Amino acid sequence: MTLLAPPRRRRIIQSSDLSRHAKDVFAAAEQEPLEVTRRDGAPLVLTTKARSDDDDAVLDIAAELIAAVTVNEHLPLHERLAIPYPWIAMLSRDDQRQFAREIVEVARGSFALRQPRKLLLEMQAWRNSAEAIAAGWAAAEPELLQEPVVVEKP
Repeated sequence: MTLLAPPRRRRIIQSSDLSRHAKDVFAAAEQEPLEVTRRDGAPLVLTTKARSDDDDAVLDIAAELIAAVTVNEHLPLHERLAIPYPWIAMLSRDDQRQFAREIVEVARGSFALRQPRKLLLEMQAWRNSAEAIAAGWAAAEPELLQEPVVVEKP
């Protein structure tokens, strides 16, 4: 039996509260999306642009993951993911495979729990790793100091 994600519950406010107490309503919308009910139309959701942009980014990732999982099934998943995310070619083969496994697992978990930000953070962490490798950060061993450096307290 598959458990569905619980319905999203939002704080509900009346459109009249928005006009009478705009400052308070906007402050609340910065914390969480608000459902604004109206007598003359369908309810609206008030949220921040950053949260809306994150939602769009998550949908983009979800679309790419679904496409990668369902097309070219004869190719390994990490090779299919290299099409929308060419930067994974900077990772080792083992890391590419690990990326493919982890990003699908994190996507499934974050969607099930309605925590899409986790998926965005995971994707950005892998991309940051690829950028660091491409910049040569993994090429040389770090130089270790022979003596500790003493610094003053700030």
